[in-house]
Amino acid sequence: MKTLVIVRHAKSSWDQDVIDFERPLKKRGINDAALVANEFKKMNVKIDKVLSSSANRAATTCDIFCGILNIDQEKIEYNKLLYDFSGSQVMAEIKNLDNSKDIVMVFGHNYALTSIVNELGDTYIENLPTSGLAIIQFDVGNWSDINKGKTMFTLFPKELR
Repeated sequence: MKTLVIVRHAKSSWDQDVIDFERPLKKRGINDAALVANEFKKMNVKIDKVLSSSANRAATTCDIFCGILNIDQEKIEYNKLLYDFSGSQVMAEIKNLDNSKDIVMVFGHNYALTSIVNELGDTYIENLPTSGLAIIQFDVGNWSDINKGKTMFTLFPKELR
């Protein structure tokens, strides 16, 4: 059994004159990420591995979640290949995961993550919102074999405000 916990980065700011990769989070984004992470923490899911885009807004979202969830730094991998908007690079990274890791959390960007949630899950989500989280479970033993799974849970900030 393999489980993906997919999280779209929190709301980012356009106020600073920086390249897209370096865009920071807005205050609302920071608050929403903490709100969702604290609610998710109540589920007591044991995360084996965390993959995050190394873009500032995704990495910061990842750091907020991992801090609240008390995830060891050694389980976290920041990867520039996850700075992907189509989803093909994200899917390649997921399918190449170490099979000893059963529950993996992925932080990234849209449109890639909405596309992946809809491709892999059995519940259509029009748009995975910023700080939105989806859990998809697969009845397989190898990450390379994941195909259509079951959307077990979704959590969006607007549901918690």
